[in-house]
Amino acid sequence: MIAVDLPNWPGATLADQADAIVAAAEGAEHVVLVAQSMSGFSAPLACDRLLVDHLVLLNAMIPLPGETAGEWWDNTGQAAAVRAHDLREGRDPEAGFDPATTFFHDLPAEVLEQVLQSKSAEPAASLFEVPFDRPDWPGVPTTVLAGRDDRLFPFAFQRRVAAKRLGLEAEPIPGGHLAALSQPEALTDRLLRLVRNY
Repeated sequence: MIAVDLPNWPGATLADQADAIVAAAEGAEHVVLVAQSMSGFSAPLACDRLLVDHLVLLNAMIPLPGETAGEWWDNTGQAAAVRAHDLREGRDPEAGFDPATTFFHDLPAEVLEQVLQSKSAEPAASLFEVPFDRPDWPGVPTTVLAGRDDRLFPFAFQRRVAAKRLGLEAEPIPGGHLAALSQPEALTDRLLRLVRNY
């Protein structure tokens, strides 16, 4: 299993990120490519250049041809979905963005401490400006995994977007937006079941 450090410097593009994915998997005969969150825009661009057996979208943005990541939020109705989800769960939709509430709410204390000490950065502005440069979705089997407790991309929202854009049913998994950190065992078990098919 390889975690790819995607380019995030000023001016970075989706093509730069796809190049990094391809370089990380170079020479592999069987690839199960997992795209989390915004990497739903870059991972599909690597599929034609690798022997990808399966593409997994984990709480991922699903782009349309020519769409930018900046346009995706309004095009999918993400803000309205989050507002409705917050109201259902008793949170103030006017409270404003708070990483602790949106991203870190289900992380174990020791994991949260590591995350807060890390030097993670916001995605480069340029990544939101580059159109998704594919005419269609790559012709590889695709699975959509959606966190039941995701507050950035609520499950019902992910289910709707996956059905509308890919004709796929989103599969619920435990955890929020950072399921790989909050529910690593459950996520690993699900991914291993996919890998065993190849």
